[in-house]
Amino acid sequence: MTIRIVVADDQALVRGAIAMMLDLEEDIEVVAQAGNGREAIEAVACGDVDVVLADVEMPVMDGIAAASRIRKEHPDVKILMVTTFGRPGYLRRAMEAGASGFVVKDAPSDSLASAVRKVMAGQRVVDPDLAAESLAASSNPLTEREQDVLRATSGGGTTADVSRSLFLSQGTVRNYLSSAIHKTGARTRAEAVVIARDNGWL
Repeated sequence: MTIRIVVADDQALVRGAIAMMLDLEEDIEVVAQAGNGREAIEAVACGDVDVVLADVEMPVMDGIAAASRIRKEHPDVKILMVTTFGRPGYLRRAMEAGASGFVVKDAPSDSLASAVRKVMAGQRVVDPDLAAESLAASSNPLTEREQDVLRATSGGGTTADVSRSLFLSQGTVRNYLSSAIHKTGARTRAEAVVIARDNGWL
């Protein structure tokens, strides 16, 4: 049986290299490539797909958000997250979104093909070092709204900008920012964004 896969990564060179490498396997066929999560969803909707390899950090829609949508709309499709950033928070969020595996991009090429076969067979595949880190790491302390506000402020927008984009009062935005700064142990909102991203909470 041939495993039909979609490779989703916003870096064209990386995406092409992964696709070319997997196409060399006799039992794996890359049927589509996508540059973001939305394109991955469209590719799954348009074809007979078994597995989606999705990068975590992509523009328009990230891999975790795409994984959640794909699993809801196409429950038989397996999701394998492939990322440069082996962060425990990302692993936790990916598994909550329905991903069957999580591997880092610097893993040996044969292990990536093996991971595809394992998730297709219904197994869970997680990078062992990342799994150990995840067990030791603290869970995400931020509420959904605090995460939304940090994401909105990450581009350097003012409190008024964030207020307009999220349809919240400026006072409410300031409260969420203050709470997020306190929970992350940061001194500023910019530092809170960095800490939250480094932990995979955003």
